[in-house]
Amino acid sequence: MRNYFIDLLTKEAKSNNKIMLMVGDLGFSVVENFKEKYPKQFINAGVAEQNMTGMAAGLASEKFHVFTYSIANFNTFRCSEQIRNDIDYHNYNVTVVSVGGGLSYGALGYSHHAIQDYALMRSFPNMTIYAPGTRSEIANCMKQIFKSKSPAYLRLGKTLPKNLKKPNQPHDYAPGKWTKILECKNRESKKCILTTGAVIDDAVKMQKKEEFSNYHIYSLPIWGMKYKTLQAQQINKWDEIVTLEDHLEDGGFGSYILECNSSIQKVGETKIKLKSLNKNVCNTVGDQDNLKEHFKFAH
Repeated sequence: MRNYFIDLLTKEAKSNNKIMLMVGDLGFSVVENFKEKYPKQFINAGVAEQNMTGMAAGLASEKFHVFTYSIANFNTFRCSEQIRNDIDYHNYNVTVVSVGGGLSYGALGYSHHAIQDYALMRSFPNMTIYAPGTRSEIANCMKQIFKSKSPAYLRLGKTLPKNLKKPNQPHDYAPGKWTKILECKNRESKKCILTTGAVIDDAVKMQKKEEFSNYHIYSLPIWGMKYKTLQAQQINKWDEIVTLEDHLEDGGFGSYILECNSSIQKVGETKIKLKSLNKNVCNTVGDQDNLKEHFKFAH
């Protein structure tokens, strides 16, 4: 996911000298190609994410489109005040790019878990969350981000799905709209697993179990406070929805869908169940797959 993002950003920078990439002294082995091609559009801010975010806001005030790139928690929680005051409240064109969403960097310690970031970033009124799960979704998220002039949070996993045998074909995914990933055998079924981010492999594994064999798989890669009103009609199409996310339940994606559902006049017609990370993972260290298995994620 990281490499594909940098490839797309590098191509865009060729025709847009207002693109700026800022890193907090990491990302090397990934960002070199951009740095070498466009050295005047690249800044290493050092291990100073608050400063990086403030600089990004300043550049955005001069009509640059700035991308701040780091491991998920470092350019979100560490500089949350700067994101809120300097970027979001001014509605500046800064994209916070977090790599290693969820437990991707779990082996490096729980300081690297990105399992509360949705809760933080979706609380900012101008912020749009971009959480792609496939190569096609990354391409479309980047297309939407390049067109947008507002704050954005791009959350990337480390790898692309391996268990999705027929990847969804490239097409335009409108912000706030659900995307079909995989149908179940019973096409008339009114049940679905709704994902966001890099958990599509987990959804595919769920669908293979008898309990979820009658569930279609959909994703919502672009969402946020401004797209809540678009959810009611989509929720009402289903008898049952199971949300799936590599984030804690509180303040996460499933909570967002429940909030959207609460605005529907006839609440309760669609059953909504939440599947998320066990809160006990917060102080646990380990490989992502092992942690998911140990805490029975998506079981």
